[in-house]
This record gives sequence, C-alpha cells and structure tokens, in this order.
Amino acid sequence: MPLHFELVTPAKLVRSEDVHMVVVPGTEGEFGVLEGHAPFMSTIRDGAVQIFRAAGAAPEIIQVRGGFAEVNEKGLTVLAEHVEG
Repeated sequence: MPLHFELVTPAKLVRSEDVHMVVVPGTEGEFGVLEGHAPFMSTIRDGAVQIFRAAGAAPEIIQVRGGFAEVNEKGLTVLAEHVEG
C-alpha cells in the first residue's frame, strides 16, 4: 500500500501524491515514514525531505526550512515554513 504524502507551505500545496516512503529531517534526527506508521508529530529542521516513489528507487530531494510533520491514518503531512525552488 502506498503512503499518502502532502507537502504544504503557508502559501500553497506543493505536493500531494502516493509514494513508497518519505524521510523527514526532524529536529531530533531524520525519520522515515512508510504506510501504516503509528501516529506521530515532530518539528522539522532545515534540511532535505527525501521522497522515494518506489522501494529501491533513488529519492527526490526537496529542501525545506522549518515547520512540522504529522503522521496520521491519512498519511504524512509536512507543513514547511519555506520550500526551496
């Protein structure tokens, strides 16, 4: 089953898609999220969100600054203060 991933800034919805896994730069360290992850919330630090579309695929990298991440039954939402590019 895919993981539903959304990347949002105060200005717009940047991404909304189903992916295999996302690695998020949490303030306590990076963490990976797969479908079925337990509910979780973390602040994020400036760094790279790595989006893996399929198992074993090379990640797409999106640089983010600040914000927080929430995992719930619907998937993963990253609310970033700023997204590069």
